[in-house]
Amino acid sequence: MPTRQKPTIYLGTDHAAFALKEELRKYLGRAGYNVVDFGAFDGSPSDYPDFIIPTAQAAAASHGKAVAIVLGGSGIGECIAANKVRGIRAALVYDSYTARMSREHNDANVLCLGARTPSGDIRTAKRLIKIWLETPFSKGARHKRRIGKIGQYENGRRLEAGIGIRNRR
Repeated sequence: MPTRQKPTIYLGTDHAAFALKEELRKYLGRAGYNVVDFGAFDGSPSDYPDFIIPTAQAAAASHGKAVAIVLGGSGIGECIAANKVRGIRAALVYDSYTARMSREHNDANVLCLGARTPSGDIRTAKRLIKIWLETPFSKGARHKRRIGKIGQYENGRRLEAGIGIRNRR
C-alpha cells in the first residue's frame, strides 16, 4: 500500500511567536514535512499581516497541496488576517477538540496558534499540530454544503436570506 505524501507546510509568524516558530520548524522538518518559512526571521518587533498574509496566499495558491500554520502572541489577529485571503479557512485552535473539529468539519487549511496562550507551550503546540495534520475532512454532506456557502459568499454571491432569519414587524 503506498504511503500518503505529507503536505508542504508554510509557516508564518510575527515577533511574538518567533521562538515557537523556530522550534516547530525543526520539529516539522524532522517529521518529514517540507517546511517553507515565511518569517519573521528574528524577534524584532514586526507587524503580523506582513508575514501572515503571504503565508496564507501561498497555502491558497497550492489548491490543497499545502497547508499553513500561523503564529502570534494570541493567534487572534493572525487568524483574522489569514481569513482575509480568498480560499483560506483559518482556525484558531486551543485544544484537541478544536484541532480535530477545525479539520473534520471545516476542512481548515490554516492552523492558528498563540505563543502566549496555553497552546503556545511547545509540547501542547506539537500535540495540537499532530492532531490537526492527521485529522481528515469528513466530507459529510452538511459540512461540504456549509463550506460551499462560505466559498459562494467569498466569490461575491449573495447567500439566500431566510434560513435562520425572520423579518419581525
